[in-house]
Amino acid sequence: MPELPEVEALAVFLREHAVGAVVGRIDVAALSVLQTADPPITVLQGRDVTGVSRFGKFLAVDCAGLWLVTHLSRAGWLRWQDNPSPAPPKLGRGPLALRVHLFTPDAATPAFDLTEAGTRKRLAVWIADRPQQVPGIARLGPDALAVTADELAARLAGSTARLKTALTDQQVLAGIGNAYSDEILHVARLSPFAPAGRLTDEQRQALYDALRTVLLDAVSRSVGQDAARLKGEKRSGMRVHARTGLPCPECGDTVREVAYAERSFQYCPTCQTGGKILADRRLSRLVK
Repeated sequence: MPELPEVEALAVFLREHAVGAVVGRIDVAALSVLQTADPPITVLQGRDVTGVSRFGKFLAVDCAGLWLVTHLSRAGWLRWQDNPSPAPPKLGRGPLALRVHLFTPDAATPAFDLTEAGTRKRLAVWIADRPQQVPGIARLGPDALAVTADELAARLAGSTARLKTALTDQQVLAGIGNAYSDEILHVARLSPFAPAGRLTDEQRQALYDALRTVLLDAVSRSVGQDAARLKGEKRSGMRVHARTGLPCPECGDTVREVAYAERSFQYCPTCQTGGKILADRRLSRLVK
C-alpha cells in the first residue's frame, strides 16, 4: 500500500508534471472507482490543474477549485503516460481504473492513470469542492510529518491499543501504514504489541525520533523518483518489513513475522521484544 512517503512523492511528481496543464478527456475503466456522482467527473474537463496536495495517504488534484481526490488503497498506483493511447479503454479490462488526459502548455498530451492490481477493487476517487468533504479526509488525525512530540504523546495517552495498531490508525496519526510502522518500531526498539498508552517518557521520545527519521529518510529517497520506480525505492530501504527470515541489519537475529487478518508484520526479537517470539496465529494450533 502506498503510504505517506510514496504519496508525497507522487504529489511532488504531479506538481512538476501536471500543474499548468488543462484536463482533457477522462476515461473511466472501472465504474466502482467513482465514489461521487454529483458533480460528474466530466465536469473536470477543460479545467486547469492548479495544484496537488497530500492528506495522509490521500492524493488530491486541484482543478481550478474543484478537486479530484483519490485513495490508492492497498494495491492501487498512479502511472504517468507520456504517450497514452488515444482509444478509450475497454470497461472492466485489466488494472486500469481511470485515465486523465492532459494538454500541457508546450502542446504535449500526456495522461496519468490510476491502476489497481488484484481482484479486490478498493481504489477510490471523489470529486469535491473541498478535500475535507471526503469522509476519510475529514476523519484524519494530524499528519505524521507535522505532529510534534507533545501532540504524539497526547494522542497515545490512555490508549489501550497495541502500539502497532495505534500507529496505523489514521484517526490517531495520518499517513503511516503497515510497512513504515514496522520500520519505525524497529528503529525505536519497541515491541509492536506494547500498550500505546503505557510508554515511558524515554520510549515516547524514541518513538517520535524514529518516526521522524524513518519518514523523512523515505521521503528524501522517494521525491524526485519517476513514479514507476517508487515501489522499488520503498522496498530497497526496508530494514525489517517484508524481510521475514533474513538477518536483522542491526543485530543479525532472524526477522520474524506475525500474521493477522489479511496482513502480516515483521519485527526483530532481539532489538524489539527482549528476545521474545511473538505469537503467530497461523502457528498457534501447532504449538502446545
